[in-house]
Amino acid sequence: MWWPHSTYKKTIDTLMKREVIITNDGSSSLSVTNWGENFHSIHGALQESTHVYINNGLALVEKEEISVLEFGFGTGLNALLSFEFAQKNNKKLHYEAIEAYPLTKDEYLSLNFDAFIKSNISVNDIHDCEWNQLKTWNNMHTLLKHSILIEDFVSNKQFDIVYFDVFGYDYQPELWSKAILEKAYQLLKSEGIFVTYACKGVVNRTLKELGFTVHKVAGPPGKREMIFAVK
Repeated sequence: MWWPHSTYKKTIDTLMKREVIITNDGSSSLSVTNWGENFHSIHGALQESTHVYINNGLALVEKEEISVLEFGFGTGLNALLSFEFAQKNNKKLHYEAIEAYPLTKDEYLSLNFDAFIKSNISVNDIHDCEWNQLKTWNNMHTLLKHSILIEDFVSNKQFDIVYFDVFGYDYQPELWSKAILEKAYQLLKSEGIFVTYACKGVVNRTLKELGFTVHKVAGPPGKREMIFAVK
């Protein structure tokens, strides 16, 4: 079901009941208990995000300065892993993310990612950053979080890679629409990478219609395949 923008945020806030969980690799995530949907795979949040967004995403960008745009900031795990990768590989990283429904302080204080990720940027660092304001660490790593619906996001920038990490097609199909995927396409530089955990036929077809070259690769534990695509 889809609601007008004026009532959408209130409706989602009312319907989405979240609680922190521990996934099978020991890392934390959130479960939307009344949807039966999780922010990450129950097989392991850390291993899923590393496999999808780092190993099959960021690591494929052969540049010394990289710009990332994430659709769905969520727990911030993808951002933390990206900053860790950039620090280990001496990359300059600019990271932007879109999130209309940020975690509460109680929620993000319950996340245990700092026990696994070796970085000078912590869970609290990224969640305590002011929304819609640029944060810089060491003149090398920057974060800009946009508090806005994906449908309403606009930017005159283009990015090297898009992480598409919204809720699954069965829960929010409107976020997998041609209009939203076209937005991702337009926000990418030439030869930019689009990467997502999903591998649904309708998504594959839409990406191809938009002009992406679509690749199916092995998914993380518990998922047979995933997609990365090149503009």
